[in-house]
Amino acid sequence: MSEHRRKPPQPQGGGRAAARRGQSGSSSGRRAAPRGATGSPSGSYGQDGEERPYGSRAEARRAAQRSGGGRRRAAEPGRGGRRAAPGGAGPGRGRAAASGKKRLIDYPRHDKDGWRRWMPSWKLVAGLCIGFFGAGVAAAGLAYAMVQVPDLAKTATAQNNVYYWADGSQMVATGGERNRQIVSLPQIPEAMRNAVISQENKTFYSDSGIDPKGIARAVFNMAKGGDTQGGSTITQQYVKNAMLNDQSQTISRKVKEIFVSIKVGAEEPKDTILEGYLNSAYYGRGAYGIQAAARAYFNVDAVDLNPGQCAFLAATLKGATYYDPAGATAIDPAATPEANRGRAQRQMQDTLDKMVEYGHLSQEERAKYPDLPEVKNPQSNSQLGGQIGYLVRLAKSSVVKNGVVTEQQLEKGGYSIYTTFDKKKVEDLEKAVQKVYKENIDPEKRPEKDTHVQFGGASVDPETGAIRAIYGGEDATKHFTNNADVTGAQVGSTFKPYVLAAAMKWGVRDPEGPPTQAQDERTVVSPRSLYSGENDFKVKEYDGTVWKNEKGEQWLQENDGELSVGEAPDYMIDLREAMRESVNSAYVQLGMDVGLDKVEEAAVDSGLLKDSLAGTSYPSFSLGISDPSAIRMAGSYATFADSGKQRDPFSVTKVTSKDGTIYTHKVETKQAFTAQVADNVTDVLKTVVEDGTGTNAQLLGREVAGKTGTTDGNKSAWFVGYTPQLSTAISMFRYPDDETIKNRTFLEMYGTGGQKQIHGASFPSIIWKDYMEDALKGTKPLKFPKPEPIGEVVNDAPPPSPSPSPSQSEEETSPSPSPSPSQSETTSPSPSPSDTCGVWDWNCDNGNNGGNDSAGNDSGGSETSPSPSPSSSPTGGEEDDSRGNQNGGLFAGPNG
Repeated sequence: MSEHRRKPPQPQGGGRAAARRGQSGSSSGRRAAPRGATGSPSGSYGQDGEERPYGSRAEARRAAQRSGGGRRRAAEPGRGGRRAAPGGAGPGRGRAAASGKKRLIDYPRHDKDGWRRWMPSWKLVAGLCIGFFGAGVAAAGLAYAMVQVPDLAKTATAQNNVYYWADGSQMVATGGERNRQIVSLPQIPEAMRNAVISQENKTFYSDSGIDPKGIARAVFNMAKGGDTQGGSTITQQYVKNAMLNDQSQTISRKVKEIFVSIKVGAEEPKDTILEGYLNSAYYGRGAYGIQAAARAYFNVDAVDLNPGQCAFLAATLKGATYYDPAGATAIDPAATPEANRGRAQRQMQDTLDKMVEYGHLSQEERAKYPDLPEVKNPQSNSQLGGQIGYLVRLAKSSVVKNGVVTEQQLEKGGYSIYTTFDKKKVEDLEKAVQKVYKENIDPEKRPEKDTHVQFGGASVDPETGAIRAIYGGEDATKHFTNNADVTGAQVGSTFKPYVLAAAMKWGVRDPEGPPTQAQDERTVVSPRSLYSGENDFKVKEYDGTVWKNEKGEQWLQENDGELSVGEAPDYMIDLREAMRESVNSAYVQLGMDVGLDKVEEAAVDSGLLKDSLAGTSYPSFSLGISDPSAIRMAGSYATFADSGKQRDPFSVTKVTSKDGTIYTHKVETKQAFTAQVADNVTDVLKTVVEDGTGTNAQLLGREVAGKTGTTDGNKSAWFVGYTPQLSTAISMFRYPDDETIKNRTFLEMYGTGGQKQIHGASFPSIIWKDYMEDALKGTKPLKFPKPEPIGEVVNDAPPPSPSPSPSQSEEETSPSPSPSPSQSETTSPSPSPSDTCGVWDWNCDNGNNGGNDSAGNDSGGSETSPSPSPSSSPTGGEEDDSRGNQNGGLFAGPNG
């Protein structure tokens, strides 16, 4: 390069420019001093030997940070270089790098770009895990130290539950007495200890006291929002019993229970835990602890229990509601005495088998207990005598079934329960029943006929569904079963209104159509429709073919007194008269034409529980072989009373505790039937009381609708009726009250009360009338709504061939001669609604509603008419719901 060429000015200062100047300075004869020769710090030179204004790059960075300079200032103190000094705050370095401060947790990561900036490092993850684990261990240790081993004596305290009448006055305070007596382990039979261990926790003496699988199950249930129960060891169950003061179903309570179980398992001897469990467990019948249970079930001390009794008591620990042989239908209709005995027997035998398997019992000793031990009847608090016990039991079951509190929480007490019960109406109903009983039932005079006679009753407000009164039996401390609730007594012809409602809601099927038909392919039925009232009527399918059971047998339906109703030869009567005289043949055939599934649907829509209904496989379903409770029957008829508006019966309006109101009942209303359907059913049922089988139930100055019912074999009788303000059901039956009797059955009532036969028209309707007169005293008489015309008159022309008379052979195949035209016109008129009144038009105002004299007076169809003797009419009753002849067979219901 020519030295005459002009060079650009050199930058001042250090760096590479200084090095270059050092090189050019060689022309003056001077060399750059070697590193360190000038006495400068070694760090003041760069990699190439150039001199730096600071001793090191770190010093340069610190200088840059102090001066706040950017890249150029970090490079040199002068005008700055062209490149940022190493270590400067470049892209992606983050605030920490710019400030020079190191963060405790490097997240987001300062030295990464993009998504990597948000990906935690393995050091961070490991550190967090260790931190959380350490915190968990510390928390667990603190929780373990803070929880206390439960003191069993403190759990024996209890408070009263106070029950109130509908007007707010106190009914009774009960529950403060806890039925418990703690006994030491030597006073508990070894067989009882082994029974519980064999059935509940066979590894009790070797486990740690908690069940990890049970805990996992509880956590899983909590995650689903279900029950938090899950612990299955005896230790956990003991802790749960001892923590009865806190039975809330929450995660915190469950966690606390687990820690207490761990501490108890670690610090308490196993025998102490077992003793505590057996003394704190609930065995049913208000009995807490083995001593109270031994007294409640067997009236012996715990020390005297034998292995069979111990195995039975171990079964009750699984839930006395379903294992007490006395039953608990008030809490669950499925907990009948029969069902409970079966469950208890199976569980007891399984426990004994396990005791043998685990070496706790010899085979010879086990063989001594093949059956359930004899169990005494439950004893009730003396405060709960008369009807009070039934009322309290009904209210308690309502609170438990609605999930307000658990049965054990309720036993603990401290609740105020406000009921719907009207004190005066309860007293009026009890008085009406006792009057009939004292005047007519005499077990000493007629021991074979008047023993075991029982009544049940319930009264419901149609506007709300509130249960105003019940009659559960003679005395809740003597007769345990609540007769107002499920008893198993069939309802007979009080079921017929549901058949009529189904026929007016859905209609009968087209005989030429398919079995399943849409509603628009059906014919809605008018109450003036005509059906056969013939005795021994051959029941048909909807398409006209003769109905046969699975064995190919036909069904001949019998009427009350084995008499045909209507004018020969076809005996056609309208549905209103068939209801008035309770003619079986007409309604059993109507049910077949509508479809028994629709009849069932109508009954359920009205308020009956489906599980109380018999199967729909047989025509007799329409005639009342089902066994709903008196409460449900009263509530169901209340649906008709309020023009089709259905509300479930209820007994509790609200529940309060120290925490305030914890439950308030909300009335829910469904339109089960149109007002047109319901009001027409009511209008038909009015004629039953005005001029039919229910005349004994007439109330002076008031409109009444109702229906009588008597069942196969004369084993139960009913009257269910209503006014616009109140719906009431009364039942009567004979059933042994001794629960120790095996295979108890309903008994016939021929001759009971001095009558040849009991009908719904006799004692039940008399009780109903006496009660309703008092219950409605002082209230304004109201009228039912006037029904709008509904449906079409079906079967308005007589069939070409009437059904064979009872004297004709079942095997006859040739049809009988057709009736003459004059006969047809007389027996089956079909006036239109706009025409003048005819003999079948019960709604007309011309007063001609007496119907056919022959049918009304001479047929013997009324329940108030004298009935044949038992020998001549083995089935009896106007609702012989399952009677067949020797050719058709007998297909009886549960009581047949």
